[in-house]
Amino acid sequence: MGRPGKCEACRRTQIPRTIYRMIAQATRRLSGFPRPVVAGRWLGVLLVLLSAGVSLPRLSAAVKDVPFPQAESVKFRLHPELTNVGLRQVVVDSDGRVYGRTERGVARLFGDTLAFDNTYRPLAGKLVRDLTLQHGEVFYLLEDEFLSNGFAGRYLGTLPKGEFRHFAVAPDFSAFLAGPADVALFTVNGLQRIPFDVPRSDERVHCWDGRFYVLAADQIFRLGLAGMELLHRGEQLTALAFRDREIVVGTHRGYYTLDLQSGRLLQPLQDQLPATNITSLAATASGLWAGTTHGVFYRSTNGVFRYFASRRWLPDDAVVDLQPDARGDLYVLTAGGLAKIEFVPMTLAEKAAHYEHAIRDRHIRYGFCAELRLRTPGDLTSAEMIDTDNDGTWSSYYLASQAFHYAVTGEESARANAWQTFEALERLQTINNLDGFPARTFERSGYKVSDPDRWRVAPDPRWEWKGHTSSDEITAQTFALAVLYEVASRTPAERSRIAALYDRILAHLLRNNLYLVDVDGLPTLWGRWNPEYVNHYPPTIVDRRLNSAEIVAFLQFGARIASKPVYRAKGLELLTRDGYLANITNSLANIQPTPGFVFRGNDMGDEWNHSDDLLGFINDWTLFRYAFNEDLRRLYAGAVADHWNVERLEHNPLWSFILAMTGAPEFDLEGALWTLRRYPLDLITWTVQNSQRRDIVRLPANFRDRQTQQVLPPDERPAMRWNGNPFALDGGDGGQTELAGDEFLLPYWMGRYLRIIE
Repeated sequence: MGRPGKCEACRRTQIPRTIYRMIAQATRRLSGFPRPVVAGRWLGVLLVLLSAGVSLPRLSAAVKDVPFPQAESVKFRLHPELTNVGLRQVVVDSDGRVYGRTERGVARLFGDTLAFDNTYRPLAGKLVRDLTLQHGEVFYLLEDEFLSNGFAGRYLGTLPKGEFRHFAVAPDFSAFLAGPADVALFTVNGLQRIPFDVPRSDERVHCWDGRFYVLAADQIFRLGLAGMELLHRGEQLTALAFRDREIVVGTHRGYYTLDLQSGRLLQPLQDQLPATNITSLAATASGLWAGTTHGVFYRSTNGVFRYFASRRWLPDDAVVDLQPDARGDLYVLTAGGLAKIEFVPMTLAEKAAHYEHAIRDRHIRYGFCAELRLRTPGDLTSAEMIDTDNDGTWSSYYLASQAFHYAVTGEESARANAWQTFEALERLQTINNLDGFPARTFERSGYKVSDPDRWRVAPDPRWEWKGHTSSDEITAQTFALAVLYEVASRTPAERSRIAALYDRILAHLLRNNLYLVDVDGLPTLWGRWNPEYVNHYPPTIVDRRLNSAEIVAFLQFGARIASKPVYRAKGLELLTRDGYLANITNSLANIQPTPGFVFRGNDMGDEWNHSDDLLGFINDWTLFRYAFNEDLRRLYAGAVADHWNVERLEHNPLWSFILAMTGAPEFDLEGALWTLRRYPLDLITWTVQNSQRRDIVRLPANFRDRQTQQVLPPDERPAMRWNGNPFALDGGDGGQTELAGDEFLLPYWMGRYLRIIE
């Protein structure tokens, strides 16, 4: 038995009766029905109120858009003469000249092409066995001599022919040389051979702080006064790097560090890494670069990793050698070629300009923001703009981004872009004979690509249109039209044009009992908002909440711009009589596996659908801003916060800025900026693999398919839209597609419009 003075629902939830009454009173004001509220129906509303509060705080001051180091990959072309020539080593001199040693001679970077270096004619065509740097100049080891073209060319040493294959040069210009049978020191006094009876197939030679070191046969040696001294014996050693008073030792299983003087172990084997089979190392003042058989990683001195793998960053992942330059950029030589990972100071505004240029340059198809199919993977010259299942959806997000852009800057080009895409949305309706039914997309006859069985011939037989339209399209278009209406429609005629387009959609839904009805006279698979469909799902299935929120947002927006009382009346009826307000405010924490609710072959409760997250947040913009009254707006704000709390670990800027729009004081601004800054410039869908990484904390299988404890940065995970699972470790299609970049533009310009970013 509960204590006196609490209703049954309050006893179950320990919620004060005064707050419970607030919901009941608000509901009665909405409905006009004096009947009592059913206690259990409003449980979700009460929980949201308690968790989010009912006040709407003002946004804090905007954050300045300051430059940040934008990582970008520059891939260099190999001259045809280097085809099938083994690449062995890369060095960068103090003037930034880049040299690549090959099995047939030295190459050099000329502009965007790595080609054999014939600039010094005496060296042209000669086999160079090793390269090293000293005082910023390149030294060459040839078959019978070593030399440098710096220092007026005066440093040159004659050697016995064919004896040495690796060398290093000290600041005093003495040289240490190693060959299969011997090692030697070359000074002004000539060549001094040093006993070194260590059987080996290869070795690596280094000079650090004026002393010479050799890695050979899983051992590290140092040249001392008495000859070669054994400093360390290990297992599966592959590479060395030096910093301050320590040696970093790379292995096939990770790396560790040693004291430079004693060889004492300073740091044990580090194997919780993005990749462990290390092929090359380079230490810098701020961290460590490591080349591996699975790409490149950087570990800063505070332990933070950055991982550069896949063809987004490298010609291939088999790293042969790497070399930082004086600017902090990194040249990476792989089995397939040379790339540079550079860090360019860039603002978010400049980054947005990059994507906007790419979209206008190669992604506009009949006004749609189109996906590119690359007939040759990764080759933009082979690009074709193709139709997709959701042209209207993705284009709606681009439209909204351009409307926000115009609202912030007043640039007429952005407004023109938005209205051009609006024309495409208009034609989605007029291209067929179904009043108020938007097609998914359209194309000239004979050129369709996606789902051929869903296409119909238009009244004009020169065109075809794709049916089977989903709730995705209606929700996205509602959002886009709401933004366009609010921020980029300047005249009554423009606003009437938007209202007429949207009024036809709503009229279609009301004529068809809140179903989207296709040419066959049947509702489409997902175009269903009727209470009979929505409420047959239990509250543990997200479609009940999502579809309720969608149709209420549609009707609210329609009521505002079309001024038809029927839309308001229908919306209030759904909210009160049919329980849609309870559905909308049902906490996302209640969503859980609910197998067995099968609809058209789809088990609706067997997984978390990340596409629904996108639809939910996009719909929240319209739901909140066009609420019938302030009571509802406060409840909607709580529902948005409830959803965001479930998703906050994704650091999604779109989710966060929509929450900020409601007045929430905390919306993870830092995480949103982190995602925007780490969003990759290259949006080709390269195959990306992270499942081998040992630097991330994996989670057991779960309903939301959250594979890791923390989300990876966007530039380390597969390219995807916001409807993808950001915790997915692997993905991509080998570079067959390029996304447009509207995924970045929408949250960026929304953030500018909301004055979150200045």
